[in-house]
Amino acid sequence: MTDIQIIQINQYSRFGLLDISTIEAPGKRELEANGIRLLLNKLFNNEECILAYHASGKPYLKSHSEHISISHSHDKVAICVNEKESTGIDIELIRDKVFTIAHKFLREEERNNLTEADVEKLLVYWAAKETLFKIHGERNINFKEHLCITPFDYNVRGGEIKGEIVLPNYKKNYTLHYQKVGNYILVYPI
Repeated sequence: MTDIQIIQINQYSRFGLLDISTIEAPGKRELEANGIRLLLNKLFNNEECILAYHASGKPYLKSHSEHISISHSHDKVAICVNEKESTGIDIELIRDKVFTIAHKFLREEERNNLTEADVEKLLVYWAAKETLFKIHGERNINFKEHLCITPFDYNVRGGEIKGEIVLPNYKKNYTLHYQKVGNYILVYPI
């Protein structure tokens, strides 16, 4: 039996979350691919979903007009669907490995908003920036320079944060939701 959750975010968007530890597959790649197919089928009521990727790596469905974003981390797969605009989603296993790359993606004001023990809060920053990156859908993004998260107080029950994509000829603000799902941090736009 598979553990799938479908959550309606607003009238235009929803996401699905799947625990792939219960799916049978010989390898990790096949496991993730099977999980993505299973979750897409659930999100689209068993309609055929033909998954493809833009040159930038951003996924899309040949068979549907909705925008999608896909994330996977260890035993979890998450897919966000938006009927109106580009979307993003990121799920990350909670582990302190993120500290080793923090200097590559945190701005000074974001770094000043953390203490050394804030692994979950740091993962929210990382997953929020991954989500913004996926929304934008282009590779010309520097996480530290172009993706900004307004410093926030972390709440273990989840919450909303403000994010912004700032490029030379483009600027857009987003409200993102973060939540802890078991041993994972999940972030998506609302």
